[in-house]
Amino acid sequence: MIINKVAQSSLISLDLEEFYPQNPRVIYDIAQNLWQGIALREKDFREFLKNNDWTSYQDQYVGIICSVDAIIPTWAYMLLTLQLSPFAKMVVLGDKEVLENAIFKAILEKNINPKDFEGKKVVIKGCSKLPVPLSAYVQITQLLQPHVQSLMFGEPCSTVPLFKKK
Repeated sequence: MIINKVAQSSLISLDLEEFYPQNPRVIYDIAQNLWQGIALREKDFREFLKNNDWTSYQDQYVGIICSVDAIIPTWAYMLLTLQLSPFAKMVVLGDKEVLENAIFKAILEKNINPKDFEGKKVVIKGCSKLPVPLSAYVQITQLLQPHVQSLMFGEPCSTVPLFKKK
């Protein structure tokens, strides 16, 4: 008889890929609103904000960038955020990488209660098919380390030990 020691172990496998939201990610480039490609005119920008159909951003994650070297007043980012927020799942200032980091930060803070892992042996699953950002692995390490008995990375049958409480 073959005994599956992994199945019998007290290891908890945590797969960050399971938290990956399927909602679309989009980058809004404020450069499209510039006058002569160099500056933002308040009157024109406010008119655009008022007349644009913001429902197209429904349930999307939105990063705001400016892809050109231009004069963008702080209030412009704030006004744009006010228009996007009722529809978007999240709005951040930054590119796709910044957006992904912010998405996972919010998701892990909402869904992981570190006290649920108190005194447990936890394996953070490696090899994911979805683009889980590296920052999520750093964050989950910080969240769990004060609570777990041990923390490992990889698969339950082949782990890399990271931390063991003394």
